[in-house]
Amino acid sequence: MRLSEALYIDLQTPRLQDASGIIDYLNRVGGESDNLLFGKDEFSLSLEQEEAWIRRMNEAPTSAAVLAIAEGEIIGLAALTSSPQPRIAHHGEIALSVCQDYWNQGVGRELMKYLIRFAKNNGVTEIIHLGVRSDNQAALKLYRELGFYEIGRFPRFFKIGPDYFDEILMNLEL
Repeated sequence: MRLSEALYIDLQTPRLQDASGIIDYLNRVGGESDNLLFGKDEFSLSLEQEEAWIRRMNEAPTSAAVLAIAEGEIIGLAALTSSPQPRIAHHGEIALSVCQDYWNQGVGRELMKYLIRFAKNNGVTEIIHLGVRSDNQAALKLYRELGFYEIGRFPRFFKIGPDYFDEILMNLEL
C-alpha cells in the first residue's frame, strides 16, 4: 500500500520466522520513544516465547497481530488481544508501535484501521480499548480521529526517570 510517493508498506500477519525480527524491532523501537511500556533492549521475551505469542495471535479467532513492512524491514507492529473468557470476550485491547523514522506518515493509522476492520468482522468484539501516555499528542489525535474517546485516566502510570505521566484510557465502540 502506498502511503506517499516515498513510502510503500506491506501489512502482513506475523509468521513464526518473523519472531527474531519482531524481538529486534521491539528492542530498537523501545529506545526511540518514552511512549512505550519498555525502553531500549528491555523487551525480554525469548525466541520461543515470541513464537508462542505469534501462534496464539494467529490461532485466536478474536485476536490479531499485524506488521508494517517497508523495504523488507519491520517498521510497525500492532496487536488486538481479546480474552477467551465469555464475560469479557467482547472487549479487545490494542497495542501499537511505529519506528520513529516513520512517525506521522500514516503507518500507525493503517495498522489501526487493519485491526479495527478485523474486530468489526470477527463477530465477537464490540469494544476496543487502549492506553496512551497523556502527553503523546500525535497518538491522541490519531485515536480520536478513528473514533476513540477517553474513558478515564491512570494517574502517574508511567515513570520515566524522576518524572511521572498519566495514562489516558480510551475506548472505541464498534
